[in-house]
Amino acid sequence: MNLALSLLSGVLLVLIFPNVNFTWLAPVALAPLLIACALESSWKRRFILGWASGFVFWFAVCSWIQFVLEVHGGMGRWGGWGTFVLFALLKGLYTATFAALVGSVLRTPWAIPGSAALWTAVEYAHGTIGLAWVGLGFAWLDLGNAAIDMPLLPRLAPITGVWGLSFALAMISCAVTLAFLRRPLTHYTWLAVFAMLPLLPELPAPHAGTERVRVVQPNIDTEAEWTPETLALLEQRMVLLSEPANAPLIVWPEAPAPFYPAEESFRKYVGDLARDAQAPILMGGVGRTSAGDPLNSAFLFKADGELAAERYDKIKLVPFGEYVPDAFGWVNRITHEIGDFVPGTRIVTFPLDGQRIGAFICYESAFPNLVRQFTKAGASVLVNLSNDGYFGHSAAREQHLKLVRMRAAENRRWILRATNDGITAMIDPAGREIVRLPLYTQTSAVFGYNSLTGLTPYARFGDWFAWTCLMASVISCGESLIRRRP
Repeated sequence: MNLALSLLSGVLLVLIFPNVNFTWLAPVALAPLLIACALESSWKRRFILGWASGFVFWFAVCSWIQFVLEVHGGMGRWGGWGTFVLFALLKGLYTATFAALVGSVLRTPWAIPGSAALWTAVEYAHGTIGLAWVGLGFAWLDLGNAAIDMPLLPRLAPITGVWGLSFALAMISCAVTLAFLRRPLTHYTWLAVFAMLPLLPELPAPHAGTERVRVVQPNIDTEAEWTPETLALLEQRMVLLSEPANAPLIVWPEAPAPFYPAEESFRKYVGDLARDAQAPILMGGVGRTSAGDPLNSAFLFKADGELAAERYDKIKLVPFGEYVPDAFGWVNRITHEIGDFVPGTRIVTFPLDGQRIGAFICYESAFPNLVRQFTKAGASVLVNLSNDGYFGHSAAREQHLKLVRMRAAENRRWILRATNDGITAMIDPAGREIVRLPLYTQTSAVFGYNSLTGLTPYARFGDWFAWTCLMASVISCGESLIRRRP
């Protein structure tokens, strides 16, 4: 029965995210696992239960990784499946750790906040602790992301980040668990904090943006073989999609095409287009370090055709996509660059008519602490340059968009998401999707947004809530273990 309960939690955690989106299950998704952990006295068996639950979640919600490894990584079906299963097993260790520790916390009067803090700390660890220290950090779809469309919980986002929403949902699951266990009513007094939610600042009201940007979705084949002729045709296509600008900014996405702004011929091509359109062009391309190593970068060509002096180099690279961890040296890279990409080291924002643009690249949307640094550095609007073509026709595209929506809510900024073949969309400061372009289509459009100033508490102070949960978990687990001693 305990194993069945644990597996049920894994399934529920999958169902609350795209493409199913049964978000109404999010408040109870952890309850079956918590009940199993409360009924199981052995921490070793709880570890196995949590591992099973975590494996189910990562295997199902990230099944698109197998497709990426097989098709774009050239590993073949069995190589792709084998590597993906190993990935899911490793990621399941985080949930296993949570289950092993939460059993003792559930026996205490502070079970509700203690369990919620532990879950939030373990979620935070996915991208920062444990496997992240050996190059295998991978963050994706924290529990709180499922609450982006709920009526009150998104009010927490600009204060605590997504971590506060995860904490709140985990509290509810723990309360359901205690009800099943028939705990005293005094153990539920912690739920009184939910009465504070209506007192938090309301979400910004929906409204149309007055500032304009032309976004280009070129729909480039991710597996195209590039020759001088095919590249010339692509350049002609980008010109047609970018003109007339009808906007003071043109944005191209991160693209699989060999765009090298350091090369004189390509620099002249984009510079001439910017001059003709009388608008700056923000685009993704390949940069180089002083040693010649490739960088996944964002560039800005000014309206006069000159390349801006600074570029932003992607800091959070995709394991197996842009670099291969040393422990997985046999795995092919998905990109076609010679040698692994190397990470950037600093936040850069671009000037635009007295404002600043923060452009984070693709998978970096999964890291709230990174995105908020663009806002803290003065960005009045955020841009997510992405290429989700490697995901195929999978749920990953909608999953990725959900991450971007949470980043908008945390920072209270409009986010333009410019992609190669979708989902290209404009997100408002409450995390609402205002408009999107059709998938798998070569097109462009003018979107509206507003430049905003001011810093949310989350943008200013970062992951303070996640670290508080981490410290509280250490104290809670330590105290609960001490209480068990005879």
